[in-house]
Parts: sequence; C-alpha cells; structure tokens
Amino acid sequence: MNYIDNFLNYLKDDKNYSDLTILDYSKDLAEFNEVVNKDLSKVSKDEIKDYLRVLFERSNKNSSVARKISTLKSFYKYMKNEGFMNVNPATNIKYPKKEKLLPKFVTQNDLDVILDVSKVGSFGDRNYLIIELMYSTGVRVSELVNIKLSDIDFSRRQIRIMGKGSYERFVFYGERASKAIDKYIKGLRNDLLKEKKSDYLILNKDGNKITTRGIAKILDGVIKETSVRSNVSPHTLRHSFATHLLDSGCDLRSVQEMLGHKNINSTEVYTHVTSERLKDVYFTSHPRSGK
Repeated sequence: MNYIDNFLNYLKDDKNYSDLTILDYSKDLAEFNEVVNKDLSKVSKDEIKDYLRVLFERSNKNSSVARKISTLKSFYKYMKNEGFMNVNPATNIKYPKKEKLLPKFVTQNDLDVILDVSKVGSFGDRNYLIIELMYSTGVRVSELVNIKLSDIDFSRRQIRIMGKGSYERFVFYGERASKAIDKYIKGLRNDLLKEKKSDYLILNKDGNKITTRGIAKILDGVIKETSVRSNVSPHTLRHSFATHLLDSGCDLRSVQEMLGHKNINSTEVYTHVTSERLKDVYFTSHPRSGK
C-alpha cells in the first residue's frame, strides 16, 4: 500500500490543504522514505531519531528540521487514526530549539544618510519625523502609529506608549526629534488634515491615521533613494536604537525598560550583537589577532 499517496490525498480532499503545502509534505516524506528505506508502517521512534541525525549531518537548519518533524507527526497521526499502526512513533519526538537570529541594525553613518534623504519631497517633514522618532525612542511601528498628540509631554520630551498587553511605559526623545515634531505639527500636519480633525500624530496623505504598512512603504521608498544596501525595516530602527545604546555603555535593564520588554531575555539578544562587533574590532585592529 502506498501510505504517502493516501496521506497526500487525505490532505487534499479532507483537509483542503493548498497544492503548495501538499508539495512540501510530499518532499519531506519522500526524503524520509528514502532514508529509512522500509515499510513506513513499521518505522520505530528510534528510526525517526536516526533520520533526524542524518538531517543534522547534512547541515539542515533547526527550522527546516522542525518542519520535517511536523510533517512526520501529521503523517503518523494519520497512520494511527486510519488503523495502519497501533502506536504513533512520532508522538514524543521533540522539536529542535529555534535558532536565535541576531537582530540587524544600521550604522550611525547609514542612519545619517537615511535621515537626510527622508527630508526630500512634499512629505519630507513627516517622513523624517517617522524615522527620527523610531530611532530616537525605539518604539515598535505598531506603537508609533497609535501615538496621539495627548500622549506627548512636550516640555519633558516624553511620550506615553501603550505597548503589548496594555503595558504602559514612557519613552524619551532628544533635541532633533523635538524640533522635527514641532515643525511637522505646525506645518505639514495641518496641511494633511485640511478640514479634518485627528488625535493622532502621524497622518497619511489623506489626513487619516497612518498604518504600519504605510510606514513600511515610506521607509522602503526612502531606502531605495540611498546608497544603503542592507534591508532596513521599521524593526531594524528599533534594533539600532537598542544596539547603539548598549554600545555607548547603557545598562541592559534600562534598555529593557525603554524597549518595553517584560522579560530581560528578550533584551539580552542585543548583547550578542555588541559582542560580535567587539570581536570584529579585535580581529581588525589587534596586532596579534592573526592578520
């Protein structure tokens, strides 16, 4: 009996999976079948573990292995439910830990280029403010779009932010952001509003509250006009905020508070970034580093 074909038909007819998803399942199971090379209804848990070891020997990433485990769990659940097996050998197979990807950030020089280019055009005052605020405060783009004028304490240069899980915090901004806010509010923001009223700070071209997608598009457009070659997203600016603070000697707990992280483990990833930079500096600069 061709168990794989039966399973793929089940995914299509009963689960209504897309052709692309079914193709992924098909590739995963074909590879598994090739490695174990036996009747799939007689595969044991140990043989699945042996297969996973083969995957790691082939330098598969943890995320790729996790997907293949998910395929096997679905397949063997189907096999047991259909009565082809008495025991599901994949039940207690554990997923590998997710790889920790180091956050990307932009250099100070690249940031200056991006900010200079953002000033160009009819919406320059707004676009500059968007990028300056994200970098100066480290706010998430979802938090930026929800900033209201009433959230800003102009004299103290602080903004009340309602973060994830209704977690309230205050972020601070410097002289450059302060001037950018004043210029935008007194000029372009009024032009965008026309006869409308809005409580929100950042507006789109129609005078309505801007969306996170709208900000991403603005940033994409600015980056295309620069010489910066790396991908820069709104989250990259948040990463840059944290990385540059730590590089300048700011303590981890303070950065945690400013980012609005409830768990310091979320903030600690930035120490890996700064460690990598120190390593690069060492191997570039030290006379006994092996150059």
